[in-house]
Amino acid sequence: MAGDHVTDPAAPVAAGGGLAARQQALVAALVAGGELPAGFDEAAVQATRTALRRKRAGEVAQRWPFLAASYGRDWPATFAAWAATHPPNGSLRDGWDFARSAGAALPALAREELEAREAELSYDGDSAPVPRRRSLWTRLRRR
Repeated sequence: MAGDHVTDPAAPVAAGGGLAARQQALVAALVAGGELPAGFDEAAVQATRTALRRKRAGEVAQRWPFLAASYGRDWPATFAAWAATHPPNGSLRDGWDFARSAGAALPALAREELEAREAELSYDGDSAPVPRRRSLWTRLRRR
């Protein structure tokens, strides 16, 4: 049928991997830089991959506005290049990981935003960020 992207509907069974394994491989190809599984239209998968990375860049820009603004019009492409080898972890963590990966090349405004986040939250790069513990004096001063 026109619009179908699997060249052979029996391919999931014939491939020996089962439908779940093929679905997992497709998701990895779309968001984690995995290899394209056999039987899928390469152009359609590439278009979907591009759209997902653009959407992800927009979500990160909402959580990290100064980071995105620091890259201007290059933000979607710059983030997409990074995202090609980094599976999604949510917009907060994706922005944080992107900013840290830029190192010394991170623009000043984005560096300030990263420093502010790191002052408020503790993030080890693996698990979700958590609020930093504050001293009693700091909590009272904020009130």
